[in-house]
Amino acid sequence: MIARTLSFAFGVLAYALCVASLVYFMGWILGVGVPVPIDAPAQLPMMPALGIDAGLLLAFALQHSLMARPAFKTWWTRWVPATLERSVYVLFSSLALLAVMYYWQPIGGVLWQVDSPVGLMAIVFVFAAGWVILFLATFLINHFDLFGLRQVWLQLVGRSYTHLPFETPLLYRWVRHPLYVGWLLIFWAAPTMTVAHAVLAVGWTAYILIAIRFEERDLLRVHREYQQYRERVPMLVPRLLR
Repeated sequence: MIARTLSFAFGVLAYALCVASLVYFMGWILGVGVPVPIDAPAQLPMMPALGIDAGLLLAFALQHSLMARPAFKTWWTRWVPATLERSVYVLFSSLALLAVMYYWQPIGGVLWQVDSPVGLMAIVFVFAAGWVILFLATFLINHFDLFGLRQVWLQLVGRSYTHLPFETPLLYRWVRHPLYVGWLLIFWAAPTMTVAHAVLAVGWTAYILIAIRFEERDLLRVHREYQQYRERVPMLVPRLLR
């Protein structure tokens, strides 16, 4: 019972750190409530700053993608209990995101700036919609399983873990990856697009497009119906005419 309680506590702490990192990320993007936002004045020459930022994005992408692959999970669970595998992944992902924000180098320079009240309102709406879509997408496919809480809870109460069935609720009927759609809206909905912000948006967009290929390859192995789903539903941009 002690081991199960400790596992549950670890899962809750990993989830709490994830939520905290996402809240800090929102403030970092908006420049609210953080000491050094993404659009802070440059502190290094452009090329060294670009190199550091690109390296941070690459490190995050490798951690986030490699630890999600089935082969890594099979190897990793030789030492980490299967119940905690998702919580450990969430913990490392949160630490990687915090590292990106802590070591990020502002670059300066403005690519575009929207000053009109209507334009600002539209961009803020899109930014907020991105966060709503992001979190709604996680709850539609079981938020607590995605972040490892369901696994540690089932172990705590002495129940066996069961894999979730393949379902396509609400947003998933329009696009295959609404969670990534939310992230893309968050990255690109900026009333003032600085060079540093553009580097983040371009780098993360490239990572998303690459990661989708690996994720769908894994989904095709696990769910036979995914091939038909992929043929029927677009990846990121919904069809206006159905």
